[in-house]
Amino acid sequence: MACAKVPLDELHVIEPFGPQGKERSLPALHPDRKEERCFLTYKAPPEDGTPVLVEEFLENAQFISEDLEWLLALPHDKFWCQVVFDESLQRCLDSYLRHAPRSLDPSGLSCTPAVADMQRNIHRSVFMVFLRMATHKESKENFITPAVFAEIIYNNYLFDIPKILDLCVLFGKGNSQLLHKMIENIFTQQPSYYGDLNETIPSIIQVFDTILQKCGIQSEDTGTSQPLKLNANKCLTAMTMPEEELADLVLYLCDTCTTIHSFLDIFPEACSTFKEHNFLNRLSSFYEMAVPDLEKAVKKRNFDKRSNQKTLSLQEDMWRRISHSRKKMVEIAHLLLQHTCLQPILEGTENMVSYVEDLLQNFTVFLQEKRFLADYDEQFPVADDISLLQQAFPHLDDTRTTYLLQGVDSAWEFVGKKKSFPSSANHSAGAMGKAGRDLAASQKEGAGVLEDREELRGAEAMTDIPRKGDNGEVCTVSSGELESLLSHIRDLLPDLGEGFILACLEEYGYNSELVINNILEDNLSPSIDKLDRTMARPVKEELPSVLSTRSNVFDDDEFDVFNRDRLDMSRIWKGRRQGESVRATLNDKQHIEEQRARYQAYQTVVDEIPITNDPSGDGSNAFAMEDYDDEYDDTYDTNQIGANDLDEEDELLNRRPFTTPQVLRTGRQAREDNEDEDEEEEDKNEAVKKDQFIQDPAVLRERAEARRAAMQSRKGYRPPPSSNVAGGPKGRGQTQETVLDRRRKEANKSRGANHNRRTMADRKRNKGMIPS
Repeated sequence: MACAKVPLDELHVIEPFGPQGKERSLPALHPDRKEERCFLTYKAPPEDGTPVLVEEFLENAQFISEDLEWLLALPHDKFWCQVVFDESLQRCLDSYLRHAPRSLDPSGLSCTPAVADMQRNIHRSVFMVFLRMATHKESKENFITPAVFAEIIYNNYLFDIPKILDLCVLFGKGNSQLLHKMIENIFTQQPSYYGDLNETIPSIIQVFDTILQKCGIQSEDTGTSQPLKLNANKCLTAMTMPEEELADLVLYLCDTCTTIHSFLDIFPEACSTFKEHNFLNRLSSFYEMAVPDLEKAVKKRNFDKRSNQKTLSLQEDMWRRISHSRKKMVEIAHLLLQHTCLQPILEGTENMVSYVEDLLQNFTVFLQEKRFLADYDEQFPVADDISLLQQAFPHLDDTRTTYLLQGVDSAWEFVGKKKSFPSSANHSAGAMGKAGRDLAASQKEGAGVLEDREELRGAEAMTDIPRKGDNGEVCTVSSGELESLLSHIRDLLPDLGEGFILACLEEYGYNSELVINNILEDNLSPSIDKLDRTMARPVKEELPSVLSTRSNVFDDDEFDVFNRDRLDMSRIWKGRRQGESVRATLNDKQHIEEQRARYQAYQTVVDEIPITNDPSGDGSNAFAMEDYDDEYDDTYDTNQIGANDLDEEDELLNRRPFTTPQVLRTGRQAREDNEDEDEEEEDKNEAVKKDQFIQDPAVLRERAEARRAAMQSRKGYRPPPSSNVAGGPKGRGQTQETVLDRRRKEANKSRGANHNRRTMADRKRNKGMIPS
């Protein structure tokens, strides 16, 4: 492969080619790199729930689901080769956008859970494929040059305006932010789509004209351009046309209004293009002419009751679709006014006067369409919009605003309804707060204020993503929800590791849309951006079992079943032991028998051992030895006494001094001997005193002084020289040492003696040593 960080359109790869496996260099986007795989076309679930049709749907859907999962798992270059050069894939995606059940379509999803689960899997996989197709930069290593990306999606018809409209109506709910980023990137990278949208709007307007023509109503815009045909009087009306044709007409209208509203709600930047074609006036005019006629036909015609237990009747279904279409047309008008007039005024743009005039002019045009104005004012009060104008633009003409409000009141009277709120320019602050809330809701949710409670979600995307609570705390997610979020992101970005995705989810409050947006836009927080994007999921450390960490006084005893495989079951019984009595317990001498062998070793006493000669010489006679004499002392047997002594002449004198016998002593010598004996006795007495418990303090002081002098000498301390302040007699002069000693004493005499008695007395008194 080529080096990293090269766009896919410039990347070349080396692959084997031919039967001999020779290598060749190919562009990363080349038809030869496409895998041979046939994608089946999608078929909607059966409405009647016939087992054979359900089985056929499940089998076909299973193939499609496996193929799409295989496609999403491909690396970046292989994915784009398959998308660009595989026509069967495009046919499969187009068939799903065309035949997937919408929100109000009666589908067979409720017949069996298996059908609903399969439809949900395909729905999710198709959305992931389109989302990846709309992303030109998946990571820092996998990306396409924006200009080349624009050419690829435009020239290969990967996206067009009908596909984008179908994507909005199918995947709008639950994925609005992600879908907005996706469509915004398509229109930003390839501005030619704005031109295609500009050419599509006249076709949408032609749909309204066709419906009017089918109902036998002459449009004001086309009435003067084309002459009436000769058989114009024979044209069918809503009351006379066949039921099937009327049902198709209502279905056509409902699908068109729902699709336009979903597109403008998700991509408000297209409102300016619709405004250029005067779409708002054409919509209000169509509403005023077609809706009353269709409602009258549905109410007064006698329809055949072709309902069963699982579907609604034809008349109920048509009435429901007309009501839904009315609401969506009013919301389309509010979206156009909101994003082309009100929002620029509130943002304080430079051309504010022109926007104010445009808004008032639109309201003035609505005055002619009484029914449309009354329905619009019921959902989005005109008085609230005018109040916002008065605050943002104080120079607003009060006469003109009063005229508009009176026109709104007359529209309510024409319809025959009663307003439940006042229509005054100077309304209360509560109304102003409601207007502000409606404005904020319209900016964020596309004016979805009055949702039809009976509206079916059908196959619309329903991704259960945890949100942050009102107090800012992140809601906890279960393990199943976490695995679903991981799979949701991994299908779109297979190159990322699960550990990195988990860190992103924790950082952004488990919001998968926000995580995908920040990854695709390379707008991650610094703490997440520095992580390895291929980081694996951390392995959970298994906690030790409770049995291995428990602590008990009975651990490892003979009845510890957790550490022993076998137990002596004879020592375990329930209740009182069978056959046991006090007498049997006392008579049980088993413990004595167990100890008998131990004490038998001590009772072997050999009094006399006959000594016999051991001819074998192997020492088998253990007692063949000399008799042991207990009275014999062998302590000094090994000492050689006198062997090393010197034989000198005065050997006996050295051992014991010579003493004169007492008989031969003189008187003086006897006294000296007695004194010596007395001194020896005194020495003995002193030695006895030294053994007393309390020693002489003087001796202890001498020993301490000696130890101190020795320690000071080891440390190199030299004591100060002794001072000689006395000196010699007067009149004879003094030595230099005496003079220095006296000078030193004079300088330091305050340190000792009685010169600091007062200071020391104060010190003792402060410490409580003497009473004050």
